[in-house]
Amino acid sequence: MRLGTSAVVLAAWLGAALLLAAVVAPAAFAALPSRALAGAVVGRVLPVVFVSGIAVGAVVAAMALTGGPAAYARSRAAAAIVLAGACAVAQFVVGPRIHRLRETMGPSIEALAAADARRVAFGRLHGISVAWLGAGMLAALVALALCLVALRARS
Repeated sequence: MRLGTSAVVLAAWLGAALLLAAVVAPAAFAALPSRALAGAVVGRVLPVVFVSGIAVGAVVAAMALTGGPAAYARSRAAAAIVLAGACAVAQFVVGPRIHRLRETMGPSIEALAAADARRVAFGRLHGISVAWLGAGMLAALVALALCLVALRARS
């Protein structure tokens, strides 16, 4: 049962993260009247994805390590810990830096010159945040694959 539960929560989180990255963020930037507004919308959704990734990673790791002998338990736990860690870094390290920087930039990033140090720093931090989300998604995919392999080995 633990494997099935782990697979479901990993798939749900991965689906939510993919939906945000592939649909919600691009749609917000395409449909909303300003990039600042789109950024604010995405900025409200990202913490939910990151905090839920921390929770999912912790739960899956705990279930893998306390569930008794099962195929790939340590590997599943390691991947789940990477998921939680990546989301934690994005939320609690990179996110606050982006927020502090945004406070100094005014309402519109586009109003700043392309070479402005704040705009350059924002772009770099945004890229780092995306990379951490990608790392979390990859870790979730690995953990999910390991759950499915272990479930198949059981049957």
